[in-house]
Amino acid sequence: MDNSPIILEDFLNYIETIKGKSENTAKEYFFDLRTLFRFLKLRYKLVDKNAPFDEIDISDIDETIIRKVTLQDLYAFISFVDKDRNNQNYAKARKVASIRSFFKYLHTKIKVINENPAIDLESPKTSTRHPVYLSLQEAENLLDSIEGTFKERDYAIITLFLNCGLRLSELVSIDIDRIKGDTLTVVGKGNKERTIYLNEACLQAINDYLEVRPTEGVKTPNALFLSNRKNRISNKTVQYLVKKYIKDAGLDVEMYSTHKLRHTAATLMYKYGNVDIRALQQILGHENVSTTQIYTHIDDDRLRKAVKSNPLSKKTRS
Repeated sequence: MDNSPIILEDFLNYIETIKGKSENTAKEYFFDLRTLFRFLKLRYKLVDKNAPFDEIDISDIDETIIRKVTLQDLYAFISFVDKDRNNQNYAKARKVASIRSFFKYLHTKIKVINENPAIDLESPKTSTRHPVYLSLQEAENLLDSIEGTFKERDYAIITLFLNCGLRLSELVSIDIDRIKGDTLTVVGKGNKERTIYLNEACLQAINDYLEVRPTEGVKTPNALFLSNRKNRISNKTVQYLVKKYIKDAGLDVEMYSTHKLRHTAATLMYKYGNVDIRALQQILGHENVSTTQIYTHIDDDRLRKAVKSNPLSKKTRS
């Protein structure tokens, strides 16, 4: 990007070439971080307080300035974009995600800062009047946030949640011998079995995990997902790791949970896959279709298109 400091250029190259982010996503990170850097120059009195904000040069931002940044500075920035630039909660949440990714990269990848000031940075609260789910981009960011010793296991867990809409109890009870080709049999509510069809992402994630899954000293050998003690993974452990990665992705840990990932899967299938409500009911294992209807909240664009597609939509009085 034009006029970018080297430290920002390197980060943008990293998220595109290593993390596989799109060019448009990289541009969003650039705009968010450019705004942050301009704010920091004002806050640290490195430019005249009356300088036009959008003309502040950020090319001189370096590690010395970055190392000064505190959590207090970051909250001050979120307050600034709220009050002075009229950012709504979505825009502020996106900036929080950009900041968290940037400082995580500086701290854990290239190690130019000793402490990550953004690790406890919270996203602004958003309305919960409608059912809560992750957008497609947020779901991708969540998957991209998965790292660490158990990354293959955790990636497979969250991939299954986001693609299949499993309940927590269904996921932890998966047995290896219930996976046959691209199908998985799970036991749902009321001890009822149902078949889940696994897409390419799920099959790849499961296979990647099976390559590193322990085989020696396993106390529950048929369990797919194991804890670090080689027992079947518990509900509590899965809830913990989901919350961890939700936080790492810059999302609100108070708003999202394992059940919201199930909700996300249903919403994405309904919105992008042209899945009708009866098929969705079967996928989710709902006894009554009325339960499934809470997952089919439709965005305004789809409602608008539905009305315009009415064959009488062009009929006017002659």
